[in-house]
This record gives sequence, structure tokens and C-alpha cells, in this order.
Amino acid sequence: MQVTELANSGLRREYKIVIAAKDIDEKVTSRLEEIGSSISLPGFRRGKVPQALLKKRYGPAVMGEILEQALNDSSAQAMAERGLRPAVQPKIEVTAFDHGKDLEYTLAVELMPEIAPVDFKAIELERLVPEVGDAEVDKAVAGMADEMRKTEKVDPRPAKKGDVLVIDFVGRIDGKEFPGGAAQGHHLELGSNAFITGFEDQLIGKQPGETATVKVTFPAEYGSAELAGKDAEFTVTINELRERVAVNVDEEFAKSLGMESLAKLREAMKGRLERDYAGLARMKLKRTLLDKLADAHQFAVPAGLVDSEFEAIWKQFEEAKQKNEIEKEELDKGEDALKAEYRTIAERRVRLALLLSEIGRQNNIQVAPDDVNRAMAEEARRFPGQERKVFEFYKNNPEMQARLRAPIFEDKVIDFIVEMARVSERRLPPEDLVKEATAA
Repeated sequence: MQVTELANSGLRREYKIVIAAKDIDEKVTSRLEEIGSSISLPGFRRGKVPQALLKKRYGPAVMGEILEQALNDSSAQAMAERGLRPAVQPKIEVTAFDHGKDLEYTLAVELMPEIAPVDFKAIELERLVPEVGDAEVDKAVAGMADEMRKTEKVDPRPAKKGDVLVIDFVGRIDGKEFPGGAAQGHHLELGSNAFITGFEDQLIGKQPGETATVKVTFPAEYGSAELAGKDAEFTVTINELRERVAVNVDEEFAKSLGMESLAKLREAMKGRLERDYAGLARMKLKRTLLDKLADAHQFAVPAGLVDSEFEAIWKQFEEAKQKNEIEKEELDKGEDALKAEYRTIAERRVRLALLLSEIGRQNNIQVAPDDVNRAMAEEARRFPGQERKVFEFYKNNPEMQARLRAPIFEDKVIDFIVEMARVSERRLPPEDLVKEATAA
């Protein structure tokens, strides 16, 4: 095998590789002999089939097999001898080959950059610690009780905000009914904003037994293009008027939720709130750490990886644009400016991914099978009644397991860095934590 370097620029390398015709022929002959030793053809005993007949019958298939093996083996050898670590799948292009002649091809490869992580002990971080007090617990328990309120039918009177109306309705645009615009026995809480803006307001003051005509305009950004921006008229029949019945937060309420006492319910609620807020605090800490890591590491990144990441981002943008989910201010920037902005984001993501991967490699950070199994179980729990089916789906799908493994690995690397960094703590009320953790 002869290897000639054709290009050496940045992270890109390109080589011309030549494999002698005699080496190819020897491998083909050896493979044909292997086949001949295990088969028998009419008129010939096993192992006695002439080489010429084997070549005529199996030659093309064997040649394809040998060429593929030669390309894979020689390219891997060429990279290993030069200590090259490819960042993406190398590109191989055969430039010359014919029977009895040398095999020539080019090998183009983008390399992993040399990454020297900073001293993590020099990184300063602040961990936000939520102080969940009695008032926060009271509010959360009261909210739970509010969600569990039932309704009871009351005597006819003018409906007011907060009441629940049981209605039948039919919607029309230009006098014609439209799909999804009708229902019977629907429970609608006035003031819930569950319907199009203006719909519920026009039912305030109405009473059971009345039929009302409600006129509204669908928002221009409405999810259905057939309805977006259209004027609609609904015929609404009011069947019942119902009121919400308050739920007392007491011992009986706690027991109805399977808790031993109200004190135990409050204790459980406080634990849940602390976990939720701790998750926000971790998100803030992680975002700050990633910003510091991005600022401290400016190594070159493989263009192929950046291109792939940019294409994924742009595809998401195009899909969101079709669904009218992109803010006008964003669209006003223009496509060229947006592409430049998203490419910068793609490069940052790739750089951080490579950095975290290298930190994990250097420090032997591994994702254990138990970690993946726990993640699969958590995913399965998101689909009540189908847990076993979902778990088996992940278990039998390596690609889906890889998707679970990636964020687990990232979190392990983040934890490793945080453990070594200088981390101070600041206690603050939950509402202040939410503001800081969700600030842009």
C-alpha cells in the first residue's frame, strides 16, 4: 500500500492510496479457494472445482467483497499509522481500478481538534438555592384544591365570570359549518380563555334555556390555515348553569389524596417544590457553566459537523416558520442574517459537544447500563398503560438508547466539572429564582 498526502489544511487531510493489483488478486484467489473448499458443483467433488470455474461463477461477487474490505482495511490502517482521529465518517472515492491493475482512491478526512480543557478549579460558579417557605407550600396546596373543585347545577340566573355553562354550539363561516366547529354538552368555564378571544365574554349575562349568537374572528396566526383570520358566527344553546364548589383544605382533603394527614401532604408538597426549583437552579448553573466553557475554549471545529448541526437547526426553523411559530421580529432579520446567526449557534454547539466528549474521554466518564435502564423506565412511565411496550421499544432500538445516553453522559461530565469548580451558594425566594433561571 502506497500513501501520498494530497492536502493538509487545518483539520482537513486528504490522501491518495494505491493498493497493488497483485495484492487484490491474491485476496480474490484466496477467497475463491475458501469458497471452493466448501461447495460442490455438478461433475466435481467438494474441494475439486477448478479455479477458472469458481472465478467465472463467483468472481464478480468476490471481487466486490474484496474491494470493499480493501478500502476499509487500508483506510483504517492509513489513519492509524498517522494517529488520525476522524471527527466524521471519512470520504472515500475510487479514482482508478480495472482487472489486473492497481486500485487507486482518495481518502478525505476531517480530524478531531486538539482540545486542552482549562483548569476546572479556576471556574467560579454560583448555585441558587430555593427557600421554600410555608406560604409557597400553602399556595401550592390551595392550587391543587382549586384544580379538584367540582361543579354543581344551580337555578337559572345570569351567568358571570367563573361560572360553568353546559352548552351546545355550531360554528359557521360564510354561512357554512366548518370541521371541528360544533359540539354538544360542552362544559365551558367563563373567563378561562379556553375559546377564541371574545367568545366567552359574549355569554356573560346569558341564562339556561337561551340561545345566543356569538361572533368572533379567528386569530391570523391560528393553527388551521383554513380558519386563520376568518370571521365566524356560532349559535350557542345554553343548557345548564353550574358553579364551582370550593374544596376545603383539611385532613379529609389530604386523605382523599392518599396521604396520612394534612401535615404529610404539606411535607410531600414541599419536597416536590424543592425538587422542581432545584431543577431550575441546576438549569441556570449548567447554562452559566456552558457559557464559561464556550468562552474559555476557542479551538477549530470540523466543518462537516458544523454543517450537519446547522442543517438540523435550519430544518427546525423552516418547520416552525410553516406553522407560524416564528416571531415577526425574527423574520424581519432576513434569511442571510438568520443563517449567519444560526451557523454561529451551530458552531458553538459542536464546540461544546466536542469539549464535553473530550473531558469525558480523558477522565474515563462512562454511562453505565443501569443509567440507560433507568432512563428507559422513566420514558416508559410517561405512557401509562403502555409501559412494557415502550420499554421494549427502547430496549430493542440501539439508536433510541443512544439518544437517551447522550444527555446522561453530558450531565455526568457537567457534574464532574462542577465538583471541581469553585461553587458558592445563594439562597433566595422561589419567585426570584424563577426570574433569574428563566431570564434570557
